[in-house]
This record gives sequence, structure tokens and C-alpha cells, in this order.
Amino acid sequence: MKQEHIRNVAIIAHVDHGKTTLVDQLMKATNVFRENQQVEDRVLDSNDQERERGITILSKNISITYNDTKINVIDTPGHADFGGEVERVLNMADGALLIVDAFEGPMPQTRFVLRHALDLGLRIVVVVNKIDRPGARPEEVVDEVFDLMVELEASDEQLDFPVVYASAMNGYARYEATDDNDNMIPLLDTILKEIPAPDCEPEGPVALQVCTVDHSSFVGRIGVGRLYSGTLHKNDQMLVIKRDGVRYNANIKQVFTFDKLGKVEVPEAHAGDIIAVVGVEDADIGDMVTSIDHPIELDPIKIDEPTMAVVFQPSDSPLVGADGDIVGARQLNERLEAEAESNVTMRIQPLEDKSGIEVAGRGILQISVLIETMRREGFELQVGRPRVLIKTDENGHKLEPIEEATVETPSEYAGKCIEVFGNAGGEMLDMASKGDQTQLVFRIPTRGTMGLRTKLLNATRGEANMFHRFMEYGAYRGEYAGRKNGGMISMSTEKAVAYALDTLQQRGTLFVSPGDDCYEGMIVGESAKEGDMVVNIAKTKNLGNQRSSSADKAIQLTPPVRFTLEEALEYIQDDELVEVTPKNIRLRKRILDTTARKKANKNK
Repeated sequence: MKQEHIRNVAIIAHVDHGKTTLVDQLMKATNVFRENQQVEDRVLDSNDQERERGITILSKNISITYNDTKINVIDTPGHADFGGEVERVLNMADGALLIVDAFEGPMPQTRFVLRHALDLGLRIVVVVNKIDRPGARPEEVVDEVFDLMVELEASDEQLDFPVVYASAMNGYARYEATDDNDNMIPLLDTILKEIPAPDCEPEGPVALQVCTVDHSSFVGRIGVGRLYSGTLHKNDQMLVIKRDGVRYNANIKQVFTFDKLGKVEVPEAHAGDIIAVVGVEDADIGDMVTSIDHPIELDPIKIDEPTMAVVFQPSDSPLVGADGDIVGARQLNERLEAEAESNVTMRIQPLEDKSGIEVAGRGILQISVLIETMRREGFELQVGRPRVLIKTDENGHKLEPIEEATVETPSEYAGKCIEVFGNAGGEMLDMASKGDQTQLVFRIPTRGTMGLRTKLLNATRGEANMFHRFMEYGAYRGEYAGRKNGGMISMSTEKAVAYALDTLQQRGTLFVSPGDDCYEGMIVGESAKEGDMVVNIAKTKNLGNQRSSSADKAIQLTPPVRFTLEEALEYIQDDELVEVTPKNIRLRKRILDTTARKKANKNK
């Protein structure tokens, strides 16, 4: 039975093609905001990191009303590292708006998100965005999307997709790029016409599959998902079927539906809608909430396996507790256990020797977002070098994750990019020119991507853009050489002094400034040569009782290199750690004591 008053639509796209901005305009067009209300751009990117990085990390649910039809809109991440979010929430939709930049056309993550939408049989509406951008080529981009769909083996029905041309920044959508209307009505009409209404049975047994989990300090865990059949009432007794087959009864304490930017409590919710429920105490992704008398089980939610892991440990730095409030092993364990419950794409488990907790995810970006979130919560911790997760085939051969990396660069730097990838174990698959830009596609082991972005930016003077996504597990390529240059290791726990740094900067690159707190075993710079060197960062000038004939010249220091969290994780070696606090990111040796470190290296 079609629920014609509801549409469930996901917004999918490559990073920065305008998903969240387009949702802003749909909300304005349907009067979600008051006329005099001050609204930030990209209102759905409410997470601090989402605003700072300019990407969507967590999927968001909102609803808008147009022509008496409720449209549940799901804004999804575009980055492959957060693919688990995309895979889960697409299960709640009947169709998807595929946003494609009118200049760039389909990009690596376009392929990634579109593949999942097509596999689920969703109806695709193509929105060619940024048609006002200089160099826009909307008709060519539509052809490229068609070619991509053919390549992804879309059905004949999916290939007959409607197209809407838009400029989300300027707030208009058009049936033809040459039209002159200045509103979003064509896109809203297309959603009602082309996205199928949910086909379900409101009078059947209740079947709700939890796709995301919210947390509330007042009511605990909130399960969010689509009600596939039945009508769910407040205080109903329901059967919960866990992913591992465990079953138990639960009392539904509250039922919510999505209304504009928030949730509203309702006495009952009907099939076809996206809802949230309170009362399933340990609600987890993939759980079924269903009728006790006539239980229904749906296909489990499929999620790709993690490909990279990092070990988290409580900090044992001499400066521990100086910046953050949360430094204990118990609090770290509890925080990561909570993350494991709400983030099904991460695998979190303690090491056998209890020295730390291994967090496995889809890439460095996903793991670094978790670390950044924790440091903002007040945690101090230390993390080791990321390692790729190796598998073994039935013949005992080692397999490692292989990625497809796409680079867009000014054509003059294409040769340098090919050289950088060649040194990292990459093989070129394709090369194409777009105006004065060249697009290069490589196949490269995940290990080879660590630190690659920085090398590319250096080789192209900051002009290159790189995106990569997991392809498959392939034959293990053998060991890679790590960082060639050694580190400058502090010999004492003191503040850095300008006079000492002036001498050291002639022997390499500095990571600290005068006055920075340093400690024994901390990496304060990179040596120009191979092998670590232990240095005195607190050395001062010996003062005599006579003044020299020429006055001392003012010390001029080159600004130090400051690592982002991702850069620090990609930079360190196996015997090094990244210390993370709310105020600082420091690099250090695992063994801080100089003598003990020498003994360990000798025994190795």
C-alpha cells in the first residue's frame, strides 16, 4: 500500500559538490525558517569539525513539507572514510538525489555513493549543481553520469533518470540549464513525481530496523530507523532481535518523528515514516524492533570491513594532565566502548597484553576525527602509527588493501605527481585532460597513501587535489621503506630556548618554538640526515664578563612545522607515538629514556 503523503530521499554526492547547501535551500523554500530568522550556511553541518573541515561526517535526518507531502531528507557524508554512514542510512530511503558539480562532473566518491544507491535499487534523480560556475558544462556532465551508471550496471529503469539543473548557492533549480526561474520549485516537484512513495502495510506487524543510534543524557539510547510495516504506539511491548540473534522484550517509552530540524514526540507512528524510539536500552545498528506475535526479520545491514588500525593508549608523557582533565585508562576504555556501540563501522578491541586499545576504521580521516573529538572532550592520550589490516587467502598468501586514488592537478605538474605515486608503489590506470587540469587515476596500496597528500602538495605547490577509496584486497607488496630522515630528540625536560634552536635549525627542520614545553624523548625536529640525533633544546649562551666588539645579532628563527593530526599520524615511525592533548599535538619516542632506547635498539 503506497503512502503517498510521504517521500524518503537521501542526498548523495562527492565531497564539496553542494549537498548540504542544497538542503539549506530546500528548507528555505518550504518555510522551515521564520522570515526574520538568522540562519547559518550549511545549517546541517552542526558538528564543529564538520564546519571547520567543510565536510559532512555524520548523516542527518530532517523533514520538510511540500504540497501536503512530508519529505524526509537524509544528508549523507561524501567522504569514503565515512562510507558506513552512507551504507546504513540509504536503507531508509526510496530514492536519492545525486548531486554532481557542473564543472568537475562525477568524481571518485560520486562512484562510491552511487554504487551503494544503485545496489539498493533506489530511484536516482540527478541534480547538476553549480551551473553558474565559470567553465560549467552541464550537458557533458549528464553524459558522464550516464556512462558511470552504465559502468556500475544500473538497471534500464535507473538509467532513465530525470535531471534537474541547480545553483544551490543562489537558491534556484531548473528543468533546463537555460531557464530563468529563481526558486527551488522544479526540484521539489521532481522529488514528488519521481521518488516513489513508501510501499508498506500500516495494518501489518510492526517492523523497524535501527539504522543509526542517538544518545541523550536524559533518556539514554535512541534508535533511529525506518518503520517498514505496522503502526508503533507509545508503551507498546515489542520484541528486539539483535544482529547476533539474541532476542528480548522491550517497552517502547517514547516515539518520535522528524519535524523540520528536530524531532517531535507522537503517540503513534505509521509505516513508511522515519522514526526514533526510546525504550530499547541497548539499541544497536541493525537491530530489529518487531511484533512479539508475528516477528519480522529483514536482511542485515551490510558494512564494508575496516582497512586500517591505530592503537590508543593512556598518555604516560611527563606533561600528562597539564592540558586535559581526562587522563586515566579506565575513562579511555569507557569512551571507546561507547564509540563502538554507536559506530558500527569501527572495530574496537583491547590488545592481548592490555597495553592499549586497537581502533580499526576505514581510513586515517575517520580515525583522526574520533581522536579530535576526544581531545575536544578533554582527553589526553597517545596513539601509535597506523597499520593496514592484512588478510590471508586460502592458499596462505598475504593480501593488503588496495585503493583507487584520483588526482586533479594543473597539467604542468602531472609528471611530478606520477613520480610521487611511482615512489609510493602506485600504478597509473588512467590519464585525462580537462582544460588546463589533468586527472590522473592510480591503483596504490593503502600503505602507500600515508603521507602522500603532503608530498603531492609539495610537488605541485599546493595545487593538487587527491581523493582515494578502497578498491579490493590485493597481493601484498612487501615491506616499504619508512621516513628516510631521522628525528631530533630532546635530551631533557625543559622549555625550548631560542639560542639552542638557532643552532639546531641549521641541521634540519624544527617542530617547536622558543618557550614550548619539551621533554626527554620528545621529537622536536627532523634531522637533515638519516638516523636520530639527541639534542639539547635548552642550551644557552655562555656569558663572559666582557662585551664583544660587535653586538650580538638578533636571532632569526624559521617558523616551525606544525602538524595536523592526520599529518602527525602519517609522519611517525613504528617506534614513535603521537601525544594528543586538548591544546597540543606532540611527536615522541615510545621509549623516552635515552639510555633505555639505545639498549632496545641494540637488542632489536
